[in-house]
Amino acid sequence: MNKLVYTVEMEQNGERLDKFISTLNEELSRTQVQQLIKEGHIVVNDAKVKTNYKCHQGDVVTIIIPEPVELNIEAEPMDLDIYYEDEDVLVVNKPKGMVVHPAPGHTTGTLVNGLMAHCKDLSGINGVMRPGIVHRIDKDTSGLLMVAKNDMAHESLVNQLVEKSVTRKYTALVHGVIQHSHGTIDAPIGRDKKDRQSQAVTPDGKNAVTHFHVLEPFTNYTLVECQLETGRTHQIRVHMKYIGYPLVGDPKYGPKKTLNIGGQALHAGVLGFIHPRTKEYLEFTAPLPEDFVELIEKLRKSN
Repeated sequence: MNKLVYTVEMEQNGERLDKFISTLNEELSRTQVQQLIKEGHIVVNDAKVKTNYKCHQGDVVTIIIPEPVELNIEAEPMDLDIYYEDEDVLVVNKPKGMVVHPAPGHTTGTLVNGLMAHCKDLSGINGVMRPGIVHRIDKDTSGLLMVAKNDMAHESLVNQLVEKSVTRKYTALVHGVIQHSHGTIDAPIGRDKKDRQSQAVTPDGKNAVTHFHVLEPFTNYTLVECQLETGRTHQIRVHMKYIGYPLVGDPKYGPKKTLNIGGQALHAGVLGFIHPRTKEYLEFTAPLPEDFVELIEKLRKSN
């Protein structure tokens, strides 16, 4: 059980309690906060309050985050595209449209369900919901993902992500013609203040760095390779929108008029890391999915 205590400062006087908490604690959405208030897990001056409670300077707000309810995640045999596997790690090429790990209300058909049928021994570090998962790629992004099969491997791979030594290169198709051959976007990312379900470049966000170089320009689009230095949620999608070149097909960050391709044109094509046990550098490349290749061919013809 996690306990957090905040004191309301003068500048937060009169602010709604749910807004006050979700601004201070990025991990909690406003909906989650409202639920916690209703359930009595958030109290003000040791007393239960309503969700629309207005804060007063000096109020002591206590949040008790209950232990997550363990879901019984079923192993589901799937035809996984496994690029590499040994006793410690596994590299899998995730298809577009597949969710990486289960969440309440979405407990089947995810990559984790498939992995649990494939391996009997995934690392338990990340808890019941995300066994073996070290990093994620969005549902509509295809490409390579590394999975830890034991706790030693999990710790090593997470540390490499923290130290920014993992190679992660993505191919993206964006709106607009980028004039520079390459560039770096260094802009912090946090939860969007206007839309809690989205991320945005925000001054109080977490450090986020994306390097890009142009692979091929088209009439109204550009094919780029993006290399992640950090791995924030939706980082490439948010950063490319920020510099004025949003991803094609992106329902969340793209323009209203975009190509209908069932989600963003983004593929995690290159993944490299140091093997936790052998200390050898391994790098894997997954080709672009067929529909992505067809889209590029179509754009070449119309150039």
